Amino acid sequence: MGSLSYTATVSLDGYVVDADGDFQWSGPDDEVFRFHVERMGPISHEILGRKTYELMRYWYADPDTEDWGPDEREFARRWRDISHIAVSTTLTADALEDPADRLMSSLEEAELRRIVDEAPGEVEIFGPTTAAAAIRAGMVADFHFFVVPKVVGGGISALPDGVSLDLRLAERRLFGDTVYLHYRPAEGGGA
Repeated sequence: MGSLSYTATVSLDGYVVDADGDFQWSGPDDEVFRFHVERMGPISHEILGRKTYELMRYWYADPDTEDWGPDEREFARRWRDISHIAVSTTLTADALEDPADRLMSSLEEAELRRIVDEAPGEVEIFGPTTAAAAIRAGMVADFHFFVVPKVVGGGISALPDGVSLDLRLAERRLFGDTVYLHYRPAEGGGA
């Protein structure tokens, strides 16, 4: 049986993209990227919305043909070794990068519970829109936030409106100006 996590890089005011849809301000430096490579170890499944799935196509490239360093090569290897589920009403199966990738038009709570229950490791949701229902249902066991020193003033929030969570800090790390915060629901807490 697996566990469900949610990961986001956020501005100080809690947004993953700004009001114009830009997220370039959230790009990781080398130290943060290396940490992302390390933390992929327990991840067996990645659930992504359409935009995130399309963004992550980059990592399906053959590392031997790319001008990548060791961390990028390792990330790409690990990325290709996990199962991917794209949640989208506009993507088609022939648009998937790998024939093993799965396409779902929506992420129903019962199906998500089945995926997590059957997973041999951590199931990570990457993207606030895709994660919203799981967060509201209290299904997320681990929240991973990479907070960057930027205030963007609006956009897409990392957490859905109307959710109340009681969390406890499990881990924190400082990477230059970026702070990594890992939270878990407090006993009896949740959505």
